[in-house]
Amino acid sequence: MSDKAADKPLRVRMPIGIDYKWCAGPASTDYLTGLKDGRLYGRRCPVCQMVYFPPRNGVCARDGVMLGESVEVGPKGTVTTFCIVNVPFLGQTIKLPYVAATIILDGAHLGFSHLLQEVEATDVRMGMRVEPVWRDKSDWDYSLENISHFRPTGEPDAPFDDYARYL
Repeated sequence: MSDKAADKPLRVRMPIGIDYKWCAGPASTDYLTGLKDGRLYGRRCPVCQMVYFPPRNGVCARDGVMLGESVEVGPKGTVTTFCIVNVPFLGQTIKLPYVAATIILDGAHLGFSHLLQEVEATDVRMGMRVEPVWRDKSDWDYSLENISHFRPTGEPDAPFDDYARYL
């Protein structure tokens, strides 16, 4: 091996970032303002009545029409699918194993992903009823991070037919 090849770095660590500005639009504004107030808002399609949570600034994927009214959903919901995470990663703050779940909130028709805690990972199941655990109100911002995680409600599981179409 030549001396020049031995002197070349194998890796370079360099922090990177992107600064950008984002205009929320009406649906996202309702959603984010609701989160700041401890409420969850989606948007309803005026044709099929499907409620999008989180809402979109745009059109219904099924009907191609602008989404209509803002609708409060949840706060409870149902676990449709989940993943038990056992692999550590750099900067990890959550104790392994933990559960990342897709949750469909009551009144919504789309699932979203969030952390599921206060339950053993091996006890999580499809159909489990869950509720949000909100962070201290002094820490709230216009963010879904206001919800620390979801936890089981202790209610009976939802029947499979209630959430099967959302898998």
